[in-house]
Parts: sequence; structure tokens; C-alpha cells
Amino acid sequence: MVSGNNVSHSKRRTRRKFYPNLFVKKFYLEEEDRWITLKVSAAGLRTINKKGLGPALREAKEKGYIETY
Repeated sequence: MVSGNNVSHSKRRTRRKFYPNLFVKKFYLEEEDRWITLKVSAAGLRTINKKGLGPALREAKEKGYIETY
């Protein structure tokens, strides 16, 4: 979450928050023949579509984004 300002037409500033674009999504993991549920961002969905679920999970685990899946 990042904070910032709403800026109206009259340039009046009020505080607001920017939240990540998260989804709860089920994926089928072919290597283990099971379904897993992940809370993943829109950018994460694009990564999974590009690389595939298995490689994306391994990379996320190496980088420390997830512990288990």
C-alpha cells in the first residue's frame, strides 16, 4: 500500500491510499496433480501466463515472495 493525495479540480489535496490490484485465483498445478489457491496481483497473473505456473512458483520461492504452495 502506498499513500498519496486526491487532487480535486480546485487543487485541494486530501489523503488517499493506493492498494495493489489483488485477486484470489485457483490454479491447476500439473506437476503435483492438484489445485492451489493463490492471492496474486495482476502483474503476477501476467507472469504466470508468460512463464507457466510451475516456473513462476519456483522463482517466487527462490526470491522469498512465498514460503510454500
